[in-house]
Amino acid sequence: MKLLSILLICLATVFTAHADDAQLAAVKAADKARVAAMQSADKDKLSAIFSDELRYAHSSGVVDTKPSFIDILTSGKTKYVGYDYEEQNFTFPAPGIALMTGRAHIKAVTATGEMDSVLSFLAVWRQENGEWRFLAWQSCKLPPATK
Repeated sequence: MKLLSILLICLATVFTAHADDAQLAAVKAADKARVAAMQSADKDKLSAIFSDELRYAHSSGVVDTKPSFIDILTSGKTKYVGYDYEEQNFTFPAPGIALMTGRAHIKAVTATGEMDSVLSFLAVWRQENGEWRFLAWQSCKLPPATK
């Protein structure tokens, strides 16, 4: 009986680890698709990956919703030309919720000029109808690195 209990605990641990690995892989894939959709300004892909409740707080303090953010991307008002993660961490604080934190070097062209910044960010992903959807973004510009 004791051996059976140990075996069941080991199997549960293995399946949980695989479920966590699968969940992490799915969120990473969704984020990769989000960045590609933002860079290509593909309206259908943006609509599919963004949650209807999207709250996107830019490092400038401007806050967009799903419709307003899709509009600035598809109209060309903002064009993301570079998007490289320097650090990217994921946690799953509750079922169906993923938090992504880290630093990203982002280059964009806007109506007011070019942005080339390293940002610290918090992104929130939520499972909606079995798919990971981009729910929220909050970022701030980091000061230039000192030598």
